Amino acid sequence: MDVILLWIIGAGLVGGALSVLLAGLFAYTVFTAWIPRMVSYAVGALLAAAFLDVLPEAIGQSGNAGAIGAVTLAGVLGFFLLEKVALWRHQHEHGDTPLHGHIGGRTGMMILVGDAFHNFVDGVVIAAAFLTDVKLGLATTLALVAHEIPQELGDFMVLLNAGYARSKALLYNLLSSLASVMGGVIGYFVLEGSQAAIPSILAVAAASFIYIAVADLIPHMHRSTDARSTAWQIALIAAGVATIVVTDVLLH
Repeated sequence: MDVILLWIIGAGLVGGALSVLLAGLFAYTVFTAWIPRMVSYAVGALLAAAFLDVLPEAIGQSGNAGAIGAVTLAGVLGFFLLEKVALWRHQHEHGDTPLHGHIGGRTGMMILVGDAFHNFVDGVVIAAAFLTDVKLGLATTLALVAHEIPQELGDFMVLLNAGYARSKALLYNLLSSLASVMGGVIGYFVLEGSQAAIPSILAVAAASFIYIAVADLIPHMHRSTDARSTAWQIALIAAGVATIVVTDVLLH
């Protein structure tokens, strides 16, 4: 079996399991108080991976910074429209109730299916990154794990509210995480025969990292405005950036 394919499968397995297990650790132990702070760490890791690794690699491969910038911009706007459509559908189906207020009424199966699809797409992104460079693949995986921890934590809460036992919630989230392996394997075979598409996929991946950090996570951080919380946020954003930078240095 190809070494790169092994890296992709390993990253999907370890990354998915690690994010679910760490989310479970934060949810079920004394580390619960650290949950909001993980959002700040994820922001740093996502932005560092996008601007320091993924975008430079995409530009280097394509040789056309303008084209990659255009794809990235289109990706950010595309994610904005997708989220608008999701919010619009929610309001029409459930009235004007805020999205977070209705989350307890979602079925566990809907959450698991949505999470599996998200993990599948993450697997394709991981495949594109590893097909470019192992260092980029590892940095991308780390950024995705950092983002997945608070997301998986939210999934845990929804499943528990839907009546799932803690052990079943953990097991089903672990099984859902395996979709990243499937996405990685399919992405590997599709992209291996279409290398020209990799820079554009990397640009879209960078766009997703930027959009998630700026549109979804940072507004959540602004809910806390006191000096102590702000200091923690800055420190953990720096820690997220440092994680990607140190990874790059160690693998250089």
